[in-house]
Amino acid sequence: MKSSHLVKKDLKVVWHPCTQMKDHEKIPMIPIKSGKGVWLYDYDGVKYLDAISSWWVNLFGHSNAYINRSIKNQLSQLEHVLLAGFTHEPAIDLSERLIKLTPSKITKCFFTDNGSSSIDAAMKMSYHYWQNKKKKSKVKFIALSNSYHGETLGSLSVSNIDLYKKTYENILKETIIVESPDSYNKSENISEEKHAEIMFDKMYKTIKKNHRDVCAVIVEPLIQCAGYMRMYHHKYLELLSEACREYNIHLIADEIAVGFGRTGTMFGFQQAKITPDIICLSKGITGGYMTLSTILTTDDIYDAFYDEYEKLNAFLHSHSYTANPIACSAANATLDIFKDKDVIKKNKILSAHMRKCFESLKDHPHVSDVRQKGMVLAIELIKDKKRKVSYDWKERRGIRAYLHGLKNNVLMRPLGNVLYFMPPYVITKKEISFVSEIMKEGVDEATKKNS
Repeated sequence: MKSSHLVKKDLKVVWHPCTQMKDHEKIPMIPIKSGKGVWLYDYDGVKYLDAISSWWVNLFGHSNAYINRSIKNQLSQLEHVLLAGFTHEPAIDLSERLIKLTPSKITKCFFTDNGSSSIDAAMKMSYHYWQNKKKKSKVKFIALSNSYHGETLGSLSVSNIDLYKKTYENILKETIIVESPDSYNKSENISEEKHAEIMFDKMYKTIKKNHRDVCAVIVEPLIQCAGYMRMYHHKYLELLSEACREYNIHLIADEIAVGFGRTGTMFGFQQAKITPDIICLSKGITGGYMTLSTILTTDDIYDAFYDEYEKLNAFLHSHSYTANPIACSAANATLDIFKDKDVIKKNKILSAHMRKCFESLKDHPHVSDVRQKGMVLAIELIKDKKRKVSYDWKERRGIRAYLHGLKNNVLMRPLGNVLYFMPPYVITKKEISFVSEIMKEGVDEATKKNS
């Protein structure tokens, strides 16, 4: 009774994100009362295993006792103070710790509010750097096809998914788009590494041709998450880093979705053993508790803005809640858990179990690909496996699997015809096995001929 009452109230006043609200005439709205570990509980006592970490943010479970204590301790001291001319210990500690986790050339931490705003700030930082360096022609950005970097106008400009971008093209900054190196369409007779090398040739030619006009190349390391969880080999990042150095272009690593252990290493770019010029972090940074993002960068970039006030070279980018102490305390608690629980090592065991549980789907007649990097696994549904013909997106096959999941206590939000599994790291092997069975049933339900 409580749930239905809340749904009625909600639909009168709340406009939900990334949603065609008319869908809720048929697709249920689910009010959640509480959460614990990997489970969410509604007002009717029904539970749902959060198989997507509540949009990829929750790392260590809902209502994590350790993060809760950290936030409560901070609340008793300081809720917020501006970061312009003032500072506080949680922000200092977090900056030091993030810098220690990254390559030695990364020395500075700049705070923003969320993933999209960190991308905007990174773009402004790179552009402004070149302006301060008197390289006035450097005003463009290069990004990959099928990329997604956020919903603000700047981040959307360097994204390349029509679903999110096409409507707004006339008010976005023009970006140079290079074909993605994702391995989905590679030839069967070559390795993912070789495919990455072949695809990089297109990027190299683009950089060579346009480098005098380009500020930076921006990429999501290893996984294009909102881009249907398409994945690529780290060799591409190695080659890209070399080319950016050769042609004096910044490399921006968008680690917002893939950072903090998702790919099997703390950060995705680490698998290529490179040092980006700018690293954007958000989502899992607070363990799923608070909105917070940071930009990590080098002394070279920082020094380009360090000048006499009258020269107007300062980086004047700010948000009211920049480096909020409560959010920083949650982030510091999250880093404590990574350190104390040896999370990356434990995740390797969990990810191996995930791979084993979903292995059988590779032979499914309507699954074209089961791909995985670390704690991210994706299943791509297909109409004709032999000819690799996709289902018409208008059939919304993924939603059929989603609804099956809800009926069977699993929350999975598909990306078109792609189902994915991106759980909190506190999930157990038994729970992984449970999700795999429900997702396999969901695949069958979604791909029924007359469904």
